[in-house]
Amino acid sequence: MSRDGRTVVVLGVLAVLAGVLTATLFVGGTAAVGSDDASSGGALETNAVQSSTTAVSEPAADVPVPEPGDEYYEAAAPDGSWISYINPRDEYRSPYLGDGSGKICVTLVNEAGEPVVGESVPNTTATVPTGDELEWHSGADPMVVEYSLTDNYDQPLDSDQFGTVSELPQGDGYMDSHCIEMHGQPEDGTIEYGEVEIDGEHADDVEVVGYIQQAHEAWDTDVDPLEDAESYEEAGGGWTYKTDGSHGQAVVVLQLAGEVDGSSDEPEERTESTTENSTESNESSEDDAGVDDDDGVNGDNETDDDASDGGTGDDGSDDADGLPGFGVGAAVVALAAIAVAVSRRP
Repeated sequence: MSRDGRTVVVLGVLAVLAGVLTATLFVGGTAAVGSDDASSGGALETNAVQSSTTAVSEPAADVPVPEPGDEYYEAAAPDGSWISYINPRDEYRSPYLGDGSGKICVTLVNEAGEPVVGESVPNTTATVPTGDELEWHSGADPMVVEYSLTDNYDQPLDSDQFGTVSELPQGDGYMDSHCIEMHGQPEDGTIEYGEVEIDGEHADDVEVVGYIQQAHEAWDTDVDPLEDAESYEEAGGGWTYKTDGSHGQAVVVLQLAGEVDGSSDEPEERTESTTENSTESNESSEDDAGVDDDDGVNGDNETDDDASDGGTGDDGSDDADGLPGFGVGAAVVALAAIAVAVSRRP
């Protein structure tokens, strides 16, 4: 064959080699991309389950605060510093001993931290000891709150203790607490309360989050019932009135803790299942690799170990899924050798 003919042959062989190599890389790369997409898709599905809305055993109560002219609207400060709503459990001491006033409240929230009226925990009571200083008050000594509030009180929620809104000096515009109010205490008097006790049919479904105590003209509602609640000891268990600070209040924060129908346990189970499947897949890949080694691709144990280390990526997947195999590489080398040999013949 003439040199020109051999050159044409060589060029033809090289073109075939380039086509084979390109196709192989394309197929291998596509397989790798497909594998990555499948993996990330599973992760996205798991994350979507984990970020689902918190399931609740009782929906939030939706009780707007009374507006001027409503039955339970009382008054607002001329300077806009406070607003007051009529509470049927608001009483004045007789004889009246001074300007000391205040509240003791109980707030029950659902699993999402939203105020509820306790329809999911009927025949359950929260009892707050109040002692001799409030024995004159019909709702005290002790203060007992019976759930559900809608079944036991004409005005189930009577105070807006938490949140803020620009239209109101206090609160977020929705009732969230059940309170007793007391007036006529001496301005140097002390109000004490004990730790809340939960009893009744669903006592195990109610947890005590803590206590939020404010004294001495403190009307701050820009607090979170869950994040700002403290232990009984930290809150103080009571307050002493001052002449220039004749108001005081304490809120006992409770939260529903019963079993919830929904996806609250599903994310953990789904994640565990995904992990198990991933582990099984990795073990299967390792077993397959061991079979290939036994077939004699690598001769000695040291080489086998090196190949095993090199064939597995940082993410635990087999590199063979994304790159051409050893057999294709050998074929390419062989064809290249033939092409070179043909080109050198006289």
